[in-house]
Amino acid sequence: KYFLAKGKQSTLILIDEFGAGTEPQIGGAIAQAILKQFNDKHIRGVITTHFQNLKHFAEDTDGLINGSMLYDRHLMQPMFKLSIGNPGSSFAVEIARKIGLPEVIITDAEQIVGSDYINMDKYLLDIARDKRYWENKRMSIRQKEKKIDERLAQYEEDATQLREKRREIINDAKEEARRILEGSNASIERTIHDIKRAQADKEKTLEARKKLQEAKEHLLDDNGNEHPLLKKAPKSKKEKVKTNRNSDDRPIAVGDNVKLDGQGTVGEVLEIEGKNATVAFGAIKTRVKTDRLKRTLAQAQSGAKANASIVSGATSDSQRARQLNFKQEIDVRGMRVDEAVQALTYYIDDAIRFNAGKVRILHGTGTGALRQYLRQYLDTVPGVKSYYDEHVQFGGAGITIVDLE
Repeated sequence: KYFLAKGKQSTLILIDEFGAGTEPQIGGAIAQAILKQFNDKHIRGVITTHFQNLKHFAEDTDGLINGSMLYDRHLMQPMFKLSIGNPGSSFAVEIARKIGLPEVIITDAEQIVGSDYINMDKYLLDIARDKRYWENKRMSIRQKEKKIDERLAQYEEDATQLREKRREIINDAKEEARRILEGSNASIERTIHDIKRAQADKEKTLEARKKLQEAKEHLLDDNGNEHPLLKKAPKSKKEKVKTNRNSDDRPIAVGDNVKLDGQGTVGEVLEIEGKNATVAFGAIKTRVKTDRLKRTLAQAQSGAKANASIVSGATSDSQRARQLNFKQEIDVRGMRVDEAVQALTYYIDDAIRFNAGKVRILHGTGTGALRQYLRQYLDTVPGVKSYYDEHVQFGGAGITIVDLE
C-alpha cells in the first residue's frame, strides 16, 4: 500500500514470493493487479514468485521481463545461474521425488494439477535446456569465426609481403639484366674492334672470339654459388632431403629383422619372391611388398609374447581412456539424420563394449523424424534389449531410454 501510494520512477522495490501468505488463486490475482500498477508507474524492481499467472502476465506485458534460476535436472541441484528472458520451473515434482516422497503421492499430485500444468512445466524445462544448448553452439561458432578472421588476416599479411618481395625481386632482376647487357655489349664492341685492328688475322680473330666466349661463360657460370637474386626468393618450407628407407643400400634379404610401415612389431623375413616377402611376426606369417619393410636392429619376438605385442600399448591406453570418459547419454540435437545415426552407431558400440546397461539419447521432439530414424536403427542392433520414452518430467518424447543386454 505504501509503495502504491508513494512509488515513482526513482523507486526500487524488491519483493520475495509476491502474493504469498493467502489462498493461492486470489493471492496470485491480487499480486497481478498490484504488479500492473507498479508497471504503469514505471517503478523498477525485482520480484520472485511461483505463481504461473504472474509468469504469463510478464510474458505478455511491455515493461516486464521473465527470468529464472537454472537447475541441473540430472544432478538434481541448483546451478546458481540467472537466465533472463524465459520463466522458470519450480521443480516441485523433481524435488519431491529427490527427497523421497512416495511415487503414489507424486502421481496423485500430477493427476490433481492436470496434464496442462505438467506439460507447461515440462515445456519450460525444455526451453531452458534448448536455450543453453544453442547458446553453447553460438559461443562455439563465435570462437571459430574469430580463429578464421585471425587466419585470414595472417594470410592477407603474408600475401602482401609476398607481393612486395616479388616486386623487389623483379626490380633487382631488371637491374641485373641491364648490367649484364651493358657488359655484353662492351665485350662485343671490344671484340669487333680487335678483329678490325688485326685486319682479320686468323690468330687474332680466334683469340678475340676466345675472350668473348670466356666472358659469356663467366656470365652463365656461378661457380656453384647461388645467384644473389635467388637468395632473396622465399624458400619452400617443405623441402626435405630424401633419405633411403633402409639404413643401407642393401636390399631386404632372408633372415633380416624388419618392421612394417606404421607398425612397431618386429618380424623376420622367411622368404623373398620378386617384390614380395613372407614375414613372420611371432606366430603370424604374412605376405607383404618389400618396399613396405624397413630393416631394424631390434630382435623379433616369438610365440605368445609376440601375440601379446600385436595390440599396442597405445591402443590399450586409448580404450581405457574412452571407458573412463564414457557418459550415460548422447546429445544428437541439431544434427542431420545421417550424422546422428553415425554418431549413435559408434556410441552404442562403446556402450555395449563397456557394459553400460542403460543409456539416454537426447534427440528433442521437433517433427519426430530424427526420433523415428534413430529407433529404426536401434531395431537392427542385436545388443539392444528395449527402448522407450523418458519420463515426462525428465524430457518425455524428446529423450529415448535404451536398455542393453
